[in-house]
Amino acid sequence: MTKKLKNEAALLNEALRRVMENAIKRGIVEFEATDSRNLKIEYAYRLLVHDKKIAPLPPNQRKLPNMKHRLAMWVTHELPPDHELLQ
Repeated sequence: MTKKLKNEAALLNEALRRVMENAIKRGIVEFEATDSRNLKIEYAYRLLVHDKKIAPLPPNQRKLPNMKHRLAMWVTHELPPDHELLQ
């Protein structure tokens, strides 16, 4: 199991916000109010893999908790070093 990040839930929220905003801006996705959070997490993970911004998880590790962690890790590299979520 991977080590949980400090503020991991908030980092995941920030990662989802950034990926979804970018995907909508690019016109490649439209979400419905009924779409689940888990669906959005999986979509964000797959989009970042497709865009080659993150390495894909091995097939036997493609589970929601690992996808969440990978998204949270990704956003730590996107935020400025002094961002409050990194403190």
